Amino acid sequence: MTSITQRVTTLFRIKADKALDRAEDPREVLDHSYEQQQHLLQRVRRGVADVATSRKRVELQLSRLQQSTGTLQGQAERALAAGREDLAREALTRRTAVAAQITDLRAQHTSLKDQEDKLTLAAQRLEGKVDAFRTRKETLKAGYTAAEAQTRITEAVTGIGEEMGDVGLAVRRAQDRTEQLQARAGALDELIDSGALDDATLPAGRDDIQAELERVTSGQDVELELARMKEELPAEPAPRAVDTGQARPEQEKKS
Repeated sequence: MTSITQRVTTLFRIKADKALDRAEDPREVLDHSYEQQQHLLQRVRRGVADVATSRKRVELQLSRLQQSTGTLQGQAERALAAGREDLAREALTRRTAVAAQITDLRAQHTSLKDQEDKLTLAAQRLEGKVDAFRTRKETLKAGYTAAEAQTRITEAVTGIGEEMGDVGLAVRRAQDRTEQLQARAGALDELIDSGALDDATLPAGRDDIQAELERVTSGQDVELELARMKEELPAEPAPRAVDTGQARPEQEKKS
């Protein structure tokens, strides 16, 4: 019972290891890693696009503020010419506030431009690494596929593959079972011959003495039947005398 349990446990472990090997296909792992790197590259590119969009928005605001500065400057000059110093002062005050906004936006534009340049460089480097990994991935996958095919061919030729291994186990079990049955049959024959075990196919009450007596009686019956058959055979005719030529001289004298 323990041997059977150990055999079943071993077979289960072998099947589990095979299942894990199939589940952990390196080609699938490489493809998954490549997909993750592509997702990362896409996020970096989106980041670059977002920063570039913010920079463009700041540039548009700077353009409008600069136009507003020129407009306010012209309004202050015309108000002063018209003797409206209060209007000229208001226009100049607004122009100063707009100039301050322009200064802040320029600083923000410079920062965004630096971020965009850094992200662009990082995206280029990452893209190069992803392309290199893709080439390496395909090379590894091709090598793994070739090695797997070679292994399957070798296993098929040598008979050590999973399917052939199962066949080998079945053959060995059949051989073991056959040898056990042959040994059991031989042992039973020896027991029957020695008289230690009765032959169940013989009639009830039959023993070795009875079998020997029947064999002798059977032999006598055969001899009696043979003698009877000889008596019934037809009698053979008496053989004729052979002429040897000795009577010829007497016949010549009578003549």
